[in-house]
Amino acid sequence: MNKTASMLAIWISLASNIVLTAIKIIVGLNFKSQVLIADGIHNAGDVIATATAYSSMRVSSKPADVDHPYGHGKAEVLGAFIVAIILGGAAIYMGYHSIHALLEPAGEAHMIAFIAAIISLVWKQILYVYTKRIGHRVNSKGLIATAYDHLADVYASIAASVGIGLALIGDHYGYSILAYGDPVAGIIVSFLVLKLAYEMGSESFDILMERSVSTAYIEQYAALIRSVPEVKRIDRLRAREHGHYILVDARLAVSGKLTIQEGHDISRLIKKKIKEEHSDVDEVLVHLNPWYEESTKSDGS
Repeated sequence: MNKTASMLAIWISLASNIVLTAIKIIVGLNFKSQVLIADGIHNAGDVIATATAYSSMRVSSKPADVDHPYGHGKAEVLGAFIVAIILGGAAIYMGYHSIHALLEPAGEAHMIAFIAAIISLVWKQILYVYTKRIGHRVNSKGLIATAYDHLADVYASIAASVGIGLALIGDHYGYSILAYGDPVAGIIVSFLVLKLAYEMGSESFDILMERSVSTAYIEQYAALIRSVPEVKRIDRLRAREHGHYILVDARLAVSGKLTIQEGHDISRLIKKKIKEEHSDVDEVLVHLNPWYEESTKSDGS
């Protein structure tokens, strides 16, 4: 069910980006709107980004195999990182062409370009809310990245709407300076999209470099482990994100007098407790160290 919902969301995003790319570029070229052309180029990048997210989500959903014993979850993170790079490139492209347009004589604004920008704004806002909600529900990094890509388009469409709107007002009332609202808006939105790309890329990079999950999560796992009376001490507890799921690694001290079966049952209980409380945890690796009453130190191996 979750996979079906996420794949439907990504297909809707892809189809929407293709349609919006065509609308913006055609209208932008016909009515010489620099910010709309730049936004259309950005949307063309979105088509590639969404296709990348779709491919990475398909790979990440594959089960673990001999070559990938921990699964393929990082495929989505890699896809999100690629989306961030595409967004950054689109932002630089938009900024460059907007600055170039600012140095040239201002063109005449058209109502059709303004309407196209408004349609894009409303459409992208709906897509952002829709994909973000599903992305967080299924914990899909690829879909969340696509949602933030839609948010970048919302920023671009707001800037385009304001810029073209100011240019229309300038044409109507004879304020020639307002005609430059279009390229100025393009410069502003390029910075906003670049910032978004940096934040998205940083998060993906941290996960690819296997940064630990937050201290709050580690403390929650530790509390669940301590609730098992046989656990005498937590020697080491680590956890890392692996795409849309988390891997937990625990080294715990238990009585050295327990049987192998008893140790096995304790490990299974700990895994069950953590996975029941945290649905995003896919694997819990438990290593047991011997603990004795007369010694404060365990083997630790």
